[in-house]
Amino acid sequence: MATVIHPASLPESALLAHFPPSPEGWRSFPAPAKLNLFLHIIGRRADGYHLLQSVFQLVDLNDTIELRVRTDQDVVHHNPLPGVDPQDDLTVRAARLLQQHANISAGVDIRVEKRIPMGGGMGGGSSDAATVLLALNQLWGVKLSRQALMTLGLKLGADVPFFIFGRNAFVEGVGEIMSAYDTPDAWFAVLHPQVHVSTPAIFKDERLTRNTPSITMRGLNVAATRNDLQAVAMSQQPRIAECLKWLSQFGPARMTGSGSCVFTICASQSDADNVISSTPEEMTGFAIRSIAQHKLREFASE
Repeated sequence: MATVIHPASLPESALLAHFPPSPEGWRSFPAPAKLNLFLHIIGRRADGYHLLQSVFQLVDLNDTIELRVRTDQDVVHHNPLPGVDPQDDLTVRAARLLQQHANISAGVDIRVEKRIPMGGGMGGGSSDAATVLLALNQLWGVKLSRQALMTLGLKLGADVPFFIFGRNAFVEGVGEIMSAYDTPDAWFAVLHPQVHVSTPAIFKDERLTRNTPSITMRGLNVAATRNDLQAVAMSQQPRIAECLKWLSQFGPARMTGSGSCVFTICASQSDADNVISSTPEEMTGFAIRSIAQHKLREFASE
């Protein structure tokens, strides 16, 4: 049996000094969003899982995860989403998974402040789970390696390992193969169509392109790529098509992930702000900037 870890008996990690506790003991940690600069489906495995290629871009839109270590083993979500059983929340599941894996004797209180659109293809739930794993890796004194945390995270969702990887990446396989990929600084104008896209429904759709030719990271030209899920998502949710049509007057526009958010790359913050300020009343949007890496990346060792 694994050794039981008692976090209260451990010296505080120097990394946590950048995230000081409130008087009530809460610490706040960022959970960044991502954009898929493109998403190609290049094949399908015998088990039905789709093989993809993509570039995942971290951006400066963040959920905030507040954590407070408990002396018992309870994992308590203090502001769960309406209609969602707290035990089904990805942040709770992430904490439980790490607790059981490392035989931790402590628990944690959780609060989540959502800013990343839910069901928008920007990885909000996955990022929240990854931030819980990374932060508790330090708060509980677990000190798992990045690869070990990524392996755990994959049990929670295909995008969770990327946020633990913590750098912009060229992604392959079913989403589990990552190579660090340096992207240029950029601003994005993003529209949220306010509709929910069923990812399983898109991947089951017979109209989905599943044979896009494979490309290499060395020869990558993002301008020559696309999102293979976009056409199917537009047919299922016409609101996405409306937002893409409006946004495309400012530059090439595409959907991120399985949707529903759509974006265009802008030359500057002022350009992105101008796009958003001119959106029709019935559209919701925001300007965001690329970032190079997750602020918690060093919370896992190499």
